Amino acid sequence: MSVTVKGIDALEAPYNPGIPLDLDWIAGVQVNRSAVERRTASLPARRSVKQEWQAAWLLRAVQLIDLTTLNGDDTPGRVRRLCAKARQPVRQEILDALGVGHLPLKVAAVCTWPALVPPAVEALKGSGIPVAAVAAGFPAGLSPLAQRVDEVRACVAAGADEIDIVISRRHVLTGDWRALYDEVQAFKEACGGAHLKAIIAAGELGTLRNVYRASLVCMMAGADFVKTSTGKETVNATLPIGLVMVRAMRDYMERTGYRVGFKPAGGIRQAKDALNWMILMKEELGDAWLTPALFRLGASGLLTDIERQLEHHVTGRYSAAHRHPMG
Repeated sequence: MSVTVKGIDALEAPYNPGIPLDLDWIAGVQVNRSAVERRTASLPARRSVKQEWQAAWLLRAVQLIDLTTLNGDDTPGRVRRLCAKARQPVRQEILDALGVGHLPLKVAAVCTWPALVPPAVEALKGSGIPVAAVAAGFPAGLSPLAQRVDEVRACVAAGADEIDIVISRRHVLTGDWRALYDEVQAFKEACGGAHLKAIIAAGELGTLRNVYRASLVCMMAGADFVKTSTGKETVNATLPIGLVMVRAMRDYMERTGYRVGFKPAGGIRQAKDALNWMILMKEELGDAWLTPALFRLGASGLLTDIERQLEHHVTGRYSAAHRHPMG
């Protein structure tokens, strides 16, 4: 059995220099919730991925994962085990049976706490897999701004290639767009050469209009990616939230010429969830966005289910989840 797999496009990760804050653009934002929900409800039915094509899509999904551990009991040993899985995310015998055992396969990044960046950097040396660190008072973003900026700088100094910052939700809820813009701009400056992913914690912003506006302000301030959630909110990544953010990205690109990446995170645990997010990106932005340069899936348990689905594709049966340890 063999699977045809297209190579990941060699697109560089986006760098968004940002633009001046445009309050008129923000004030003019309108979002039709009913239309958003109708559109996202139709996506799985519009494009069904089956058999060999499904295996190929799942292999692509592996390459889009920011493999994540953000538990209170994380240790350097757990991070090193996660990095080993990042280097070899799917068992070799499964890849061989699919006919792709000769192709390099690795996840997009490993994401962890600031204190655990050094062991992650060491464990991934020579792999080409970047280390992403959550920062800026993750997950609430309620520590003083100076401390949050210093934390970003410390993560970069420790070797993090990407910084997932979390915004202050209060700025969105009170409509203080200047404060949000200045905050994200400060994080961007502190990142230096590292890429900035702005987590807007969409489930805590009240309305889809706020989701769009928060995404837009973060992009204006220079965010290279916008990310749905910390994974700690009651509501995390949902397709309606994702659609609104993706359309904000598209509008930003059309107005400025700058591409910004997208990262849904929180609650993405099953292979079918990954496929739905990939379908959303393909339908809204096209194949060019199905690359780790522009699209990531923030997840901890997703890889386990993808590997089980690939094994089922090869053998016709599912193995127990404990056969696919994550750390």
